[in-house]
Amino acid sequence: MYAEFFGLKERPFTLLPDPEFLFWSRQHLRAFSVLEFGILSRSPITMVTGEIGSGKTTLVQALLARMEDELTVGLISNAQGGRGELLQWVLNAFGIEFPDSQKSYVRMFQTLQDFLVAEYAAGRRVALIIDEAQNLSVEGLEEIRMLTNINANKDELIQLVLVGQPELRDTIRRPEMRQLAQRVAASFHIGPMDLETVKEYIAHRLRAAGGSGAEFTPEAVELIQEQTGGVPRLINQLCDFSMLYAWSGETPAVTVETVRGVISDGVYFGTGSDVEDAV
Repeated sequence: MYAEFFGLKERPFTLLPDPEFLFWSRQHLRAFSVLEFGILSRSPITMVTGEIGSGKTTLVQALLARMEDELTVGLISNAQGGRGELLQWVLNAFGIEFPDSQKSYVRMFQTLQDFLVAEYAAGRRVALIIDEAQNLSVEGLEEIRMLTNINANKDELIQLVLVGQPELRDTIRRPEMRQLAQRVAASFHIGPMDLETVKEYIAHRLRAAGGSGAEFTPEAVELIQEQTGGVPRLINQLCDFSMLYAWSGETPAVTVETVRGVISDGVYFGTGSDVEDAV
């Protein structure tokens, strides 16, 4: 709707992941380095945490795109369940078919182990990525940890990448989780972006969409950072509405008044307590 008005080839602040708009802040570069180090060094468990919308999953996807020829990857999102159910999630993640009539825990574990040994013999590393890992119970995390006991000589046959919200980090720090914590060889927490980084982020997405990067006034950017707490997904939402409002008012740039109009009309749901929670 507003792209042509601003001379853009497309909307710069959609919520859908797009490699063309990937922004590498200092934090994201460090998080990516930790992920890459974890995989290349065969760390038993690598962990990345951050608030909702901080770009965790996008980082993992970028890593996989770079290493797709070297890895056999299984991805689990929002896994839940008790003993045995998680093992079924793992088998499904790797596309391992298993007859219903043979779904005993021992048989499923042996099937997974045979798969890992075969991949190792073929010279391929295996990584299991668990997104939204904060949803796993303590018992579920412990069952996942047990997978790292499958090894050949000195090599891990499966590496775990845990991706989740900050409460995942809090859970793993609990005294009863010390065995799991000791296996986390690489970890990074992505915090909210500061004002300078938000300025760079907004300008980057505008330029990627064909703009100049100056479609927002400095004062507008400051208010956006304040209202979103520096969380990328919330920034995208508020910027998108702000550009829509500027277009409807035929304003050539998004001003602080434009952003205030979006906030006061209540169309941006990140304002208020949601933003406080995100920070």
